[in-house]
Amino acid sequence: METILTLSEDESHTLFVPSLDEHYHSTHGAIQESLHVYIRAGFDQCAEREVNLLEIGFGTGLNAFLTLLHAEETGKTVHYTTLEKYPLDIEQVRELNYGDLIAPTRKELFMELHETPWGEWMEVTPQFRLKKVRQDVTRLEEFQPDTRFDVVYFDAFAPEKQPEMWTSKLFERIHALSNPGAVLTTYCAKGAVRRTLQDIGYHVERLPGPLGKREILRATR
Repeated sequence: METILTLSEDESHTLFVPSLDEHYHSTHGAIQESLHVYIRAGFDQCAEREVNLLEIGFGTGLNAFLTLLHAEETGKTVHYTTLEKYPLDIEQVRELNYGDLIAPTRKELFMELHETPWGEWMEVTPQFRLKKVRQDVTRLEEFQPDTRFDVVYFDAFAPEKQPEMWTSKLFERIHALSNPGAVLTTYCAKGAVRRTLQDIGYHVERLPGPLGKREILRATR
């Protein structure tokens, strides 16, 4: 999948996908969006000290990197499973500026997230274990994790670009793979997505969005 490196408004990179006419992150600021939607609205809402986390869409690795650093700040241990069908080329990853902007003295960890092998658990730090899975998320019934999840980052491309990623069947599978009380967050606040989550049995909240976006969704199992 062809991508073009661009700068967002907080000076952090994002990638533009011409075939989808879509960016990986908000053009108003990639880092500020990830912190707002996934760290503060999602990860920070989980009271567990040992967190089993599922990410739909590894992408640039930004969410994983922020979670790794935040786990150290909060004293939590994270078992991070991420599903991605189209991993970035490592040369594309080396161009991304997240390490330099977020944690210059730890930026080697950002590259390590991408360089770890696929399909097996790897200890990146004592508090952060990572398992990257090459998985077509539209066939999520084939995914058989070795744990249930406390937090879900749903970071697929927008419903109008990839409607097959936002189906009731897919969210039902995520619901089944989650622990009671698990939190799912997504940048998408469309009414159809909110109603789908509610119909499945989630308690859904519309929350203020990051810069450039009015609302996001948080769904609790």
